[in-house]
Amino acid sequence: MKKYYSEILILSLLAIIIGVLTGAVDAFFGIILLKLSDFRTEYFVYLIPFLAPVGVFIAWSYQKYAGRAAKGMGLVFDVGFGNEDVIPSKLIPFSIISTWLTHLFGGSAGREGVAVQLGATISNNLGNLLGLKKYKQTLVIVGMAAGFGGLFQTPLAAAFFAIEVMIAGKLNYKILLPALIGAFTASSVSNFLGLEKFTFSLNNIPDYDYTQIFKVAFLGILFGLIGFLFSYLLAYAKVKLTKLFPNPLIKIAVGGVILSILMFIFFQGRYSGLGTNLISIALDEQKIYSFDFILKLLLTILTLSVGFQGGEVTPLFAIGASLGAIMAPILGLPVAFCAALGYASVFSSATNTFLAPVLIGCEVFGFNTLPFFIISIALSYTFNFNKSIYGAQKVI
Repeated sequence: MKKYYSEILILSLLAIIIGVLTGAVDAFFGIILLKLSDFRTEYFVYLIPFLAPVGVFIAWSYQKYAGRAAKGMGLVFDVGFGNEDVIPSKLIPFSIISTWLTHLFGGSAGREGVAVQLGATISNNLGNLLGLKKYKQTLVIVGMAAGFGGLFQTPLAAAFFAIEVMIAGKLNYKILLPALIGAFTASSVSNFLGLEKFTFSLNNIPDYDYTQIFKVAFLGILFGLIGFLFSYLLAYAKVKLTKLFPNPLIKIAVGGVILSILMFIFFQGRYSGLGTNLISIALDEQKIYSFDFILKLLLTILTLSVGFQGGEVTPLFAIGASLGAIMAPILGLPVAFCAALGYASVFSSATNTFLAPVLIGCEVFGFNTLPFFIISIALSYTFNFNKSIYGAQKVI
């Protein structure tokens, strides 16, 4: 018992250091990414033609210099499972710069993949530096929590995401306290350094009765199927396009040209970048098209499957929010309320996690929504058929 608490104390102290370092890097990465996104929005027509050559540069750089760091999230999972010992520190600049370039020139991608990877890399290298290899798997999870928490500033969701995502259906609560400390520390540091947290107050929440519960459950099933579709198509596209274009430089060049044309045709950049524009439109009850969610889904899959860098989570938020806004008038529910349910539920389905999406919904939209998030996400989690955007994830 004494040994257990001494280890928790050591890990908690390390979590503070990891949180400070990761929160600072998250802030640096996130603030510049948002500035680049604003610049792309203003000068989209001039930047989008260069997406393909920039993609070739990204693929060439990874091929020539990245080495094992090119495995990205796959390497993080390998270390988390004990199959690898070291995450090269060069993974951080590679993932950050390549994601900046993807967003600047009009690709459709997220950002959480970078945050989770850099948090895991920082924690892994710190542990190796201090000779704490026996804690390497635990420290990776703490780093993942810090990375997610520092970027989104949703520390409760971040901690549970880190302990849920590697092995779906199994929770290691022994790691929870250090993960929470790392996530809260990183969130506080990134906020102090100027990275703003996204929140939205839902003013119109339905009564909690059986009629509304049935509607929310129906939405949960729909969101679950869309999350499954995203995960399935992403995995399929990666395999199919690699077979079609074995040379990664040719694959990203062809994909970049197609993306440039499609992004220009479809409202000149409406579906480029993170998708925060679609989230804002949906929550503010502005004009959402019935095809917004499917175009964002397909263009994000194309962007990531041809080799551009970034994450999937923020586009998943956008896909879910857009779909929720479309379904709201059909079901007679408030638009922003349904968009919020979609925001968290599609994320749940595509990542094959449950508690983290419930908590991110509450941390972003308010804890008074908790019962509805639990219902919607329970159904979306059930109807994803254990498919995840993380190919290395294990399922119990």
